[in-house]
Amino acid sequence: MDFLPSLATLLAFTAAGLLLALTPGPDMTLSISRALAQGRRPALFVVLGTSLGVVCHTLLVAFGISALITASPTAFFILKTGGAAYLLWLAIQAIRFGSSFSVEKMERTKSSALANISTGFWVNILNPKVIIFFMTFLPQFVTAGDPAVTEKLIFLGFYFIVIGMPVNLIVVLAADGLAGWLQANPKVLRGIDYTFAGVFSIFAAKIFFTQAR
Repeated sequence: MDFLPSLATLLAFTAAGLLLALTPGPDMTLSISRALAQGRRPALFVVLGTSLGVVCHTLLVAFGISALITASPTAFFILKTGGAAYLLWLAIQAIRFGSSFSVEKMERTKSSALANISTGFWVNILNPKVIIFFMTFLPQFVTAGDPAVTEKLIFLGFYFIVIGMPVNLIVVLAADGLAGWLQANPKVLRGIDYTFAGVFSIFAAKIFFTQAR
């Protein structure tokens, strides 16, 4: 199986992948907020959506399309502006409808599975930082002259999802366990609305000012 990297490479990638999975980002923030608002099932659909985003980024890197995106100032500007705008929209929604992260109100208007998957997907796919990350991270674990470089990049991208999944599940389950307590403390829930809005706004700013090089 030519697509499998060496054991040493796989161990190094596993360690790096776990550290990266534990690093908070827009994906983790969104899954936590959805778990607190609607429970573990919708949050897991969000995680599925972000994982599908990772699949797309992996394929883009493996087949060289990401290089074209970051090499084009116009394409990169459109991508990062769209990603930043989407996160800002989520932040505004959190403040406007203080209950968008509220357990009680959202239980009556839960998002569909498709909507949660779509939200997770677009938060991930519209983040140019993820493209740059995959372009710089994945290639470190393959050799340029390897005839199976494309297959190995695809394998590593899917393996990255496998590495991060346990972390995502733990985060979602832990957040869901807080739902009952938060429901009894509406002021805390409102504070979470503003906290998540602030975090999303920060991520939006960082994304917008991301440089292709």
